[in-house]
Amino acid sequence: MSGSASHDADGSSGSPGSGGLERPAARRLGGPRPPVGGGSPASTPVAVVLGGPSAEHDVSLVSGRAIAAALAGVGHPVEGWLIDLDAGWWRLPGRALDPALPTADYDDPQALGAEGPLRAGHVLDDLAARDPAPVAFVALHGPYGEDGTVQALCEAAGLVYTGAGVAASAVGMDKALFKRLVAALGMPVVPWREVTAAALEADRAGTLAGLLGFARALPDPRLMVKPARLGSSVGMTIVHRPDDAAALEGALGAALHYDDRILVEAYLDHPRELEMAVLGNGPEDLESHGPGEAFPGHEFYDYAAKYAQGVSTTTGHADVPGPLRERLHALAREAFLAIGGEGFARVDFLLAGDALYLNELNTIPGFTPISLFPTMCEADGVPFAEVCQRILALALDRERRRRRHRLTRADLP
Repeated sequence: MSGSASHDADGSSGSPGSGGLERPAARRLGGPRPPVGGGSPASTPVAVVLGGPSAEHDVSLVSGRAIAAALAGVGHPVEGWLIDLDAGWWRLPGRALDPALPTADYDDPQALGAEGPLRAGHVLDDLAARDPAPVAFVALHGPYGEDGTVQALCEAAGLVYTGAGVAASAVGMDKALFKRLVAALGMPVVPWREVTAAALEADRAGTLAGLLGFARALPDPRLMVKPARLGSSVGMTIVHRPDDAAALEGALGAALHYDDRILVEAYLDHPRELEMAVLGNGPEDLESHGPGEAFPGHEFYDYAAKYAQGVSTTTGHADVPGPLRERLHALAREAFLAIGGEGFARVDFLLAGDALYLNELNTIPGFTPISLFPTMCEADGVPFAEVCQRILALALDRERRRRRHRLTRADLP
């Protein structure tokens, strides 16, 4: 198989293959890291933003409520803001942040006692005007929340938010842009082609012929087709016979249902799925944890393999030799810095035999207690709640370092 589209909570927490290896300390580039206890005062108010108008809406509900519960448990004043599938914002009552509530309950926010729907600008302006203003903990997955959209809204309102900025979020979300960037910097990626809805409409026969030629030139002609800007393996299909036009067109159609740009990758036959966690705002404070590993229970790490109970297993401490471990840490940090990452990210790799490929970088990974990002941190001695607090501390640190200078007429050229 070729790669998960991850961007999600990552299955169960079993640990095949972890053996009895000693767990090494996190790899760091130097500089101070946020202190034990999280680095952000427990009095810091937090607005957790969850849901979102994307196919990953339900995954975000799980992540956001886990984050809210963890931060409230260590003393932070926490409020929840649900974004519905129409991009309306709803202020949730405290009881609606209960992690035990079924995700379907959020289809009717009014029944939960939520206030809304409100416009994003109104909500963010109101939050930014408070004293003290809360930090927006962005727990959204997929388009609108992970692609730079909500980050730009927070920037415009002057509201401090967690995670990557606008540009890094956009590049991390867009698998095609990400591959172009890291490949140009010499990092190893699986061979791929890009297809757009416009190209298919303009020359369907020629586009399909080009993909068939791409497949035939590969050692294994099978292809993996996925939306370029989505996660959780939504819309992904393996094409076992690219010369079967119906199968190829069906896979393209499934991806086009979610995006107008598609990534078509070379198929890798059951590679190891290795992942790394990165925290920091730049070279001076960067740390990395892992690798962890996912063991898919299906042919590839599809949506059901990630979220259906008992289908797959994961470990926060993968059994890999020392040189490979060091390379994973180095590549994860290099990729994070390459896109201008800030805050945190999960970096995903595929290992096929001796060949290691950088698959993608997820700027808002799954954040349930069994997702690989927090699991890898915990394997290095950083508990779930402390990870959440460190992410808050990194958001506040970034805000302290920023130069905010209001221009006057005298500053204009």
